[in-house]
Amino acid sequence: MREGLDEAERRDIQDPLSECIHEFFTGGLVHLNGNSLGPPRAGLLDELGRVVDGQWAPRQVQGWFADGWLDLPRTVGDAIGELLGARPGQTVVAGETTSTTLFNAVTAACRLREDRPVLLIEAGAFPTDLYVARSVARLLGRRLLVEPTAGFDEALRTRGSQIAAAIAAPVDFRTGELREIGPTTALCRAAGAVSVWDLSHAAGVLPTDVDDNRVDLAVGCGYKYLGGGPGAPAYLYAAERLHSAVDLPLSGWHGHAAPFEMSPDFVPAKGIDRARTGTPPLLGLVALHHALGPLTRAGIEALSRRSRSLSDFFLACVGERSPGLLARLVSPRDASRRGGHLALSVPDAAKVEHELAERGLLLDSRPPDLIRIAFAPLYVSHVQVWHAARELVHVLEGSR
Repeated sequence: MREGLDEAERRDIQDPLSECIHEFFTGGLVHLNGNSLGPPRAGLLDELGRVVDGQWAPRQVQGWFADGWLDLPRTVGDAIGELLGARPGQTVVAGETTSTTLFNAVTAACRLREDRPVLLIEAGAFPTDLYVARSVARLLGRRLLVEPTAGFDEALRTRGSQIAAAIAAPVDFRTGELREIGPTTALCRAAGAVSVWDLSHAAGVLPTDVDDNRVDLAVGCGYKYLGGGPGAPAYLYAAERLHSAVDLPLSGWHGHAAPFEMSPDFVPAKGIDRARTGTPPLLGLVALHHALGPLTRAGIEALSRRSRSLSDFFLACVGERSPGLLARLVSPRDASRRGGHLALSVPDAAKVEHELAERGLLLDSRPPDLIRIAFAPLYVSHVQVWHAARELVHVLEGSR
């Protein structure tokens, strides 16, 4: 087994991204749950203190103007857009939750196709996506079509002329299996349906190339692989070609063309600023911006390569110790068909999660029997993955 540890050390030495692990406060734990919430980047308290003590305290409300607070939704949005493959000016952190931002995007998508009666979504979508889709369908009098993964693209081919908008995710939140953005978006475009992508489980770990793939609208949270912290604000991507036509239902004063005129009538701002709503959540934006620094420096291609290397090495280590355990893998074995996490079907998954946490290994479980292991590229090392495989086998089989 020493050979596996030697190989882990060799891989970490050869990959310059291994140095980034020192930029995060891990508390000595192995964080394999970055698809839910990762550790904070070191220096966050200093960054927040700089804003609170150096800007907010002395300048109070003038900080919005003197310290550039009003620009942060676009500044942070463009940083996220860099990871999404979006040109500047198309991504904004509007100051809302992921659920609210998704509602805004889906409603706007349906408004772009007023004459079409159907809203399409995958049956295996994240629960919030399903809840929002049902709410929008009721609100707008549309019919919700819920298709299994295998039938989603076929519905676009055969019923596309009826579909106003299609909601999809590039990564299955349970299994990590990929749906290619390009082909599905192309089907939406051919059918005249608006594509709405939930990138929450992809951003920061997987190339999405939203511009090149001609995505219409996309949303995502700031607290998974992006590392913005608990409840970090969400982002909205809207392709530039839609800016003059998109009609977002949440019309907040910061989305107004002249917000400080306090006009009683809403006139949408030009460009992506029209997606802004209320007063920006300053400290949440500062924390998210701080977290994005090492991600944008590394670049999404390098981040994706490392995540795949970590996940492949994990499976190799598990297979070496317990070949039969790989039969419990419910994710694609091919890393090019997975996102940043994989899943195993095990009895008493929640109990396994707690036992591993007691051993300093953080992952998560999903009912009825899945444990999910995420490979965030900047604060997980190959050496940690080697140890994680050993601990997982020990807990599941009771022997090393």
